[in-house]
Amino acid sequence: MKQHHTVKSVCKTFFGLVLPVAAFLIFLLFPFYWMFVTSVKPNAEIYANPLIYWPREFTWATYEKLFGYFDFLKYMKNSLIVAVCTMILSLFVSTLAAYAFSRYNFPGRKVLMAVFLSNNMFPTVLLMIPLYSIMRQLGLLYTPGGLVLAYTTFTIPFSVWLIQGFIRDVPFSLEEAALVDGCNRVRAFLKIFLPVLTPCLLAAGVYMFMQAWNEYTLASMFTNPATRTIPVALNSLIGQLGVEWDMLCAGGTVSVIPVCVMFFFAQKRLVAGLTAGAVKG
Repeated sequence: MKQHHTVKSVCKTFFGLVLPVAAFLIFLLFPFYWMFVTSVKPNAEIYANPLIYWPREFTWATYEKLFGYFDFLKYMKNSLIVAVCTMILSLFVSTLAAYAFSRYNFPGRKVLMAVFLSNNMFPTVLLMIPLYSIMRQLGLLYTPGGLVLAYTTFTIPFSVWLIQGFIRDVPFSLEEAALVDGCNRVRAFLKIFLPVLTPCLLAAGVYMFMQAWNEYTLASMFTNPATRTIPVALNSLIGQLGVEWDMLCAGGTVSVIPVCVMFFFAQKRLVAGLTAGAVKG
């Protein structure tokens, strides 16, 4: 009887938990697997019928062509500059704004927060023409700086809301204690408050980096061949005469690596930051 109960419990765990999780992981990871496998297949195997799920012969010629003929490193450098600058600028502005909204009461505070929130209601395409006109008048069109400013119009409002929720949960007594000990407001913020904000800032920073790294719509309009980012460069491999699947998959595989590395080293603090500010019972 006990053995029967054990077998029943194992079967219930397998079919109720292990099998659904395994199916979900296969569904989630298969596109990445197929992208990598396609990038190391010879052309004959890419277009083979029936499909070949594991290459009979590995080839790295596609990556040599990607970094040699296609000069993919240039586009990676452009994307990295834009993503890092967007993250730094957005974090700086969002942190100061969120602190002001959380710690001070001033006229128009609720209206401004509503404006920040409503910004996320509008699609990116709606703001392309106004942003294009502004960047052209400022002389920032087709430059990394123009693209950074365009991205911050979307990353800052959301990040202010994200960081503000965390700041409200931090007791004001921490800053009061620092002020009593002789710190001014700026030093108390930098020495006491900012280290406490680290998990939330990391979560917001990852969000900003991802937005800038993967964005295509604005990048296609505000860049030229010299300043193209990765999404726009990869899209150029899709032409009227066909799609260069090998280079497209190789470029996609390489572009995923920096994001995976970032998540690997920041996962613990990222989870803490994303759950910060939640309602606690």
